[in-house]
Amino acid sequence: MGITAYVLWGLITLYWKLITGVSPLAIMCYRIIWSFVFMLGFIGLSGRWQQFVSELKRIWQNKKFAGMIILAAILISINWFTFIFTVSAGHVMEASLGYYINPLVNVLLATVFLKERLSRSGMIACGLAAVGVIMLSVQTGAIPYASLIMAFSFSTYGLIKKHIPISSATGLTVETFVILPAALIYILGFSSVGLMAYPLSTNLLLIGAGVVTAIPLLLFAEATKSVSYITLGFIQYVNPTIMLLLAVFLFHESYSLAQFTAFGFIWLGIAVFTYGTLGAVWKRRRDLSNN
Repeated sequence: MGITAYVLWGLITLYWKLITGVSPLAIMCYRIIWSFVFMLGFIGLSGRWQQFVSELKRIWQNKKFAGMIILAAILISINWFTFIFTVSAGHVMEASLGYYINPLVNVLLATVFLKERLSRSGMIACGLAAVGVIMLSVQTGAIPYASLIMAFSFSTYGLIKKHIPISSATGLTVETFVILPAALIYILGFSSVGLMAYPLSTNLLLIGAGVVTAIPLLLFAEATKSVSYITLGFIQYVNPTIMLLLAVFLFHESYSLAQFTAFGFIWLGIAVFTYGTLGAVWKRRRDLSNN
């Protein structure tokens, strides 16, 4: 589920490129509105309404959980807007850098807050990936604010989701509901274009934004509950790698030898981490078979 979520997120870059004539802030607001509508339909059709109501009562009775969900909703909204704005401005490679930095932030949060142990191969992998990220940052000649915002907002969002004991469907529905009033206020009161007053093709894409938003988030939320946060962080490299390939070969953004070298360090880190993780799995299986 984690791998599928990240593959979808990488490919969704193409979806936002299809939406023209709509501001990034308006796209984010429609994304929130239609995600909420989609989640209500999903809960109803999947027969989870009773579970949804029960979990809502649990949230209402626990101020800590309610506060965590509100914070998660704010963080994911910040992440959505920054990503859409960056992609719409033609900086897909900068967006991919944000998600290359993200796993390093995951490792930092996991070791500090979750007390997860980092293996020797994991330490080497983090070191290699950090070198690559630093090289990419230096080559831009400026602090990559958009990349850092995307990385820290999504990593913190994932950490919060890991500690909220409700289903992923309920969590995402409540998160979109929390931000829904702000989205409606902007669309109805401040947007220069009326509600869904775009050409039919654009309106359909905006409606579909709810679907392409909700599905990978549901998969991601499920993955966070059963996968090590460090492992999940390195799986995430699938997403920015797809985005990087799209930026270079489809959108024809500039890509120098120095950038290739920097990404090479990141890819080598991924290979080391994968090798170490698989080695640990094989060792546990051998130990179990021997016992």
